[in-house]
Amino acid sequence: MTAPLTEPAYAKLNLTLDVLGKREDGFHDLRMVMQSVSLHDDIVLTPTEEPGIRLTTNFSFLPTDGKNLAIIAANAFQQATGVEMGGLRIRVDKHIPVCAGTAGGSSDAAAVLRGLNRLYQTGLTPEQLAKIGESVGSDVPYCVLGGTALAEGRGERLKRLPALPDCAIVLCKPSFSVSTPELFHRIDSFKLRCHPDTAGMLKALEAGSLQGVAHRLYNVFEDVLPPQQGNAIREIRQSLIESGALGACLSGTGPTVFGIFEGEEEAKKAAAQLSPAYRETHVVRPV
Repeated sequence: MTAPLTEPAYAKLNLTLDVLGKREDGFHDLRMVMQSVSLHDDIVLTPTEEPGIRLTTNFSFLPTDGKNLAIIAANAFQQATGVEMGGLRIRVDKHIPVCAGTAGGSSDAAAVLRGLNRLYQTGLTPEQLAKIGESVGSDVPYCVLGGTALAEGRGERLKRLPALPDCAIVLCKPSFSVSTPELFHRIDSFKLRCHPDTAGMLKALEAGSLQGVAHRLYNVFEDVLPPQQGNAIREIRQSLIESGALGACLSGTGPTVFGIFEGEEEAKKAAAQLSPAYRETHVVRPV
C-alpha cells in the first residue's frame, strides 16, 4: 500500500483585477496580477483498495460528493492521464476561509492535480497540469503554478512575473458572503470609471519595489459592491491603511480585504486591531 501524500494548497490574492468585457461564451475576459500566500489548506491523498474516490474534510458544511472541485480535479487527472488509480481517499483540511475571494476551492483542486502527479509519478509539467485544470475551474491553472503571475482570458493564460518582494500581508474576511454571479451581473451594467494600472504593477514587480506594488493595488469589483457590503469593505481597508499598510485591496470578488506591510510587527498589530471584530484575520507572507 502506497503511503499517504500531503500537498499544500496555498491561498491566492489579486494584486490587480480588471474585467475587460463579456465574451460570447458567457464568461468574462479578465486581466489580473495574482499572488499566492502562505495561508494554506492541507490535501492528503491516500490510495485505497476500495474503488472510487472518497473525500472528507474538517468543514462539515462543504460538499464531499462530485460537486467538490477536489473530486472534479481527481477525475480530470484520471481522464487526462489514463492512470488506473483504483481507490483514492482525499482529505481536505481547510484553513483558507471559504467563499472569500482567495481561491480556496480552486487551490484545493490544484493541489490534488500536483499531488496525484507526484503520487503516480506521471511526470507532467506544471504547464500540463494547469491545462488539465482549465476544465476544473478558471482559477485552477494559476493555482497549479502559484507564485506571482499575470492571468488573462478566463484566467487560463498565464505569464510568470518577478516575485513580490518579501513582506507581511494581513488578510481580513468579514462574516458576510458576496455573490460572484451578482457582482459580474452588476459589472455588466455598470460603466467602470477606473481600471488598475496593470502596466505600472508589472514595472513595480520588475523593479522589486514593494511600495510601487502597494500603491497600484486595485480591484474593479470594489466599485460595484452593494452599498452595505461596500461600506464594510472600505472600513476594513481604511483600518489597514491607518495601521500602516502601504496599500490595501479587495481580493477576487471578496469579501476578503488584504493589506501589505513592510514589517511583521506592524502587520501583527494591525491584525490584532481587526481580529476582535473579524474572526478570520491572518498574517501571511508571499509564496
